[in-house]
Amino acid sequence: MAKVIPFRGILYNPDKVSGDEVIAPPYDIIMPEYREELYQKNPYNIIRIDFGKEGTGDTDKDNKYSRAKNFFEQWAKEGILVQDDRPSFYACEIDYSVYGEKKRLRGLFAMVRIEELGKGVYPHEATHSKPKADRFNLMKACLANTSPIYALYNSPRKVASGIIDNVSGEPYISAHDMDGAHHKLYKIQDEAKINLIMDELSDKPIFIADGHHRYEVALEFKREKGRGPWEYVLMFLANMADEGISILPTHRLVKGIKNIGGIMQKIEKDFTVENLPDSADIQKTLSVSGKNTFGLYLGREKQWFTLKYKGTDLKDMDAALQNLDVVVLHELILKRDLGITDVAYEMNVREAVKRTDSGEFDAAFFLNPTGVNDVERVALSGLRMPPKSTYFYPKLLTGMVINSFKNQI
Repeated sequence: MAKVIPFRGILYNPDKVSGDEVIAPPYDIIMPEYREELYQKNPYNIIRIDFGKEGTGDTDKDNKYSRAKNFFEQWAKEGILVQDDRPSFYACEIDYSVYGEKKRLRGLFAMVRIEELGKGVYPHEATHSKPKADRFNLMKACLANTSPIYALYNSPRKVASGIIDNVSGEPYISAHDMDGAHHKLYKIQDEAKINLIMDELSDKPIFIADGHHRYEVALEFKREKGRGPWEYVLMFLANMADEGISILPTHRLVKGIKNIGGIMQKIEKDFTVENLPDSADIQKTLSVSGKNTFGLYLGREKQWFTLKYKGTDLKDMDAALQNLDVVVLHELILKRDLGITDVAYEMNVREAVKRTDSGEFDAAFFLNPTGVNDVERVALSGLRMPPKSTYFYPKLLTGMVINSFKNQI
């Protein structure tokens, strides 16, 4: 099983900066205009380290990575970034709302020993090919994990959960994200509590929720560097036995649909098709209909349908995958009936409809979210779901705590 340990975190000094001004969303969801806004918000915003700008005069030695290193070192000298004097776990609580419901996600920032995937640390979905050189070069320049991997474990004992629940006093630092969620960080430095947490997690597999690419980069970095503090990577660990974890669906947009009548005949072999009125709330409809029901919107025809899987195919597929909504959609409808492998992704229902109405896409398929238990089952089976099968929400903020390799050398 994966080894989980406390660490001496690098943190912003709340006496000198406000969390709301220096903390940022994950680099991979920041749009160009928002990156500029973060640059202007505060000269010490983590964006300058984690997602710096390229310059026209950049060279191999003077570029966004060397600037990130310089910022990292200079802010430490100025006391903007400070290092804890002893190893700690860092409890994080995130108060957020989803679909009008108020929820709280809780977990721990910790160091997790890097293992080959499938040996204590498990992926759950396939990932698109994506340049990893950027994250690798940043890690190499700063010798640090500047942003965490979101991971899960399953412990009905809820030892760490109970410790987090009982943290008291004001948070060390806090910040709000773009959607208004409130992220609060607390230090856990009591040796007895640290030992209880380490004991609870010592026999637990770790499942990557969000950050597969970051983990693969950390694994590659470890292979290149050999033994050293980079054998561990910064993770946020949330307990699947808690109630605060939310997974949102990512809907599919497709084009290239020509013969609607013929395609619907194919779909009807495995799905019960029903028309919906224009006023239908597809998200609510799917929620009520439950597993293996999909929404379909055809842009040119301005028509809505529900597609209810009859469960008549995919019997030869591994049991861990055959009833997953994303697998049923991809294997039976997209690949077999439509012959489509190139899809676009959209979180927002209204935006998906808008992009379909505009003619950018011919159809939009809507799904219910993947269950957290599905993530565990598929991962432990050594399998992977299709890309974008899960969207864990809320996203973790960058800059709440940083792990520097230097403080362990």
